[in-house]
Amino acid sequence: MRYRRFGRTNLQIPVFSCGGMRYQHKWQDIPWSDVPAEGQANLEATIRRSVELGIHHIETARGYGSSEMQLGPVLRQFKRDSIIVQTKVPPMERTEDFLRTFDKSMGYLGLDYVDLFSLHGINNRQFLDWSLRPGGCVEAARRLQSEGRVRHVGFSTHATTDVILEAVRSDAFDYVNLHWYFVNDLNWPAIPEAHRRDMGVFIISPNDKGGKLYAPPPRLVELCRPLTPMQFNDLYCLSQPSVHTLSLGAARPSDFDEHLAALEHYDRMHEILPEIEARLRHELDSQLGRDWMLHWRDGLPEYVDVPGQINVTEILRLWTYAKGLQLVDWGRMRYNLLGNADHWFPGEHMGNPQANQLAPVLQQSPFRDRLPGILNEAHTMLLDAPKKRLSQE
Repeated sequence: MRYRRFGRTNLQIPVFSCGGMRYQHKWQDIPWSDVPAEGQANLEATIRRSVELGIHHIETARGYGSSEMQLGPVLRQFKRDSIIVQTKVPPMERTEDFLRTFDKSMGYLGLDYVDLFSLHGINNRQFLDWSLRPGGCVEAARRLQSEGRVRHVGFSTHATTDVILEAVRSDAFDYVNLHWYFVNDLNWPAIPEAHRRDMGVFIISPNDKGGKLYAPPPRLVELCRPLTPMQFNDLYCLSQPSVHTLSLGAARPSDFDEHLAALEHYDRMHEILPEIEARLRHELDSQLGRDWMLHWRDGLPEYVDVPGQINVTEILRLWTYAKGLQLVDWGRMRYNLLGNADHWFPGEHMGNPQANQLAPVLQQSPFRDRLPGILNEAHTMLLDAPKKRLSQE
């Protein structure tokens, strides 16, 4: 395994982290008696293989249903200082509720402290205010730190980049969990900003949200050779020294295998990646035009400033990579979350009744005359049955 210094925490963190949202039995709290023996055995085998491989950063959250409860008895089988444990609690208006939820997490985990504690889902300015205001959740988390129950405080986010930058620039956090990978570079400005503050940078779900790369289309497989698309995306992210670890949402022990194979190319990634990236960029330019790939984001409003909160930027991003790299299944999975995933995937899609009122807010785009047609094409291409987040199913 390879390790990187996780910013100011000074933790030597593996470049892959074992995310805890795929192997649990339920997305709700349940009695221990409801956990199937075979399911718990699979979870234990997954964690054991993770640690054996040197992936000793185990990440979970209060919002992951039975994950913390099922992890607790497994984590206690390891020497405490041999593992890095992270859990997450959402920011809340009342800090007493926030602290009570943290206590519940710790009760399930059965630990005296967690190495990393995240405010889970600072996804909009209201949650940012609940976090940063005097007497808010950051202040409460720092009290937990002073009591020795938390070693380092960070945040996770699915917010728009402007909100992420505000959170990073607050200097209130030691690290950040955010989305960034080949098919989503919107949040890139937050990464060098975090690096300047010596924050740890953890990339959320690069394999699923980053293109459903466990089931890639044939054209993408061809373009990424000699790597697989998943291995390319791993190394693409890790080619940035300011990125420290990627979350692998393992559901079974074998889910680590393809990522381990990526590490065989780790020392040569700066030789291998440029040719693959050039092929991918050429494909996108060929399908959509160089001008589009350079400037499609220019002048676009945030979803909160659009009639009906239609998430124009996200729709155009999905269309760009669905059409340009044949990532249609991934595009459908993400597009149909719009309007169905609350602040975790905010905004609406083009089925919103106010979709015919967009022209005035698109005037700053160099493609303003083309955008209505592209947005309608995206709706036709990607609309499917409405989706829910895994935790809502």
